[in-house]
Amino acid sequence: MSDLFKDIIPSILQHKRPVLEDNKQYNAFVVNRALSFHYDCVLQCNEMNKYPGLDGAMQYQYLLNTVRGYKRPFRKWEKRETIDDLEAVKEYYNYSYEKAKEALVLLSNAQKEKIRKAIDKGGKNDSKPRRVRGS
Repeated sequence: MSDLFKDIIPSILQHKRPVLEDNKQYNAFVVNRALSFHYDCVLQCNEMNKYPGLDGAMQYQYLLNTVRGYKRPFRKWEKRETIDDLEAVKEYYNYSYEKAKEALVLLSNAQKEKIRKAIDKGGKNDSKPRRVRGS
């Protein structure tokens, strides 16, 4: 049984030997995302995104035969940036991520503080570790 990250993606990018045994092993979204971080594979990934109904084996064969094989540097997957007070604005105004991001730019520091206080649910503040008196 082939592993997606250890066998299937390296077979497309580097050694060009077919390793796909079963269609269920091939996850088109993950493969396209992994390949799209390499500038020379973007067009092939876009072609596969145009035809999502294609069989996994067909997509694999297309990528295996069209992507040029060589050792590429590791590309870290991008993560969404964390923004302070974004969750507070989302909860207070019942906004989506994008709307809250836009609204956060417009709010003053005093308004942000007011929102933080309004949605504060109480409870313990774990910013300071508790001291335990030992015997």
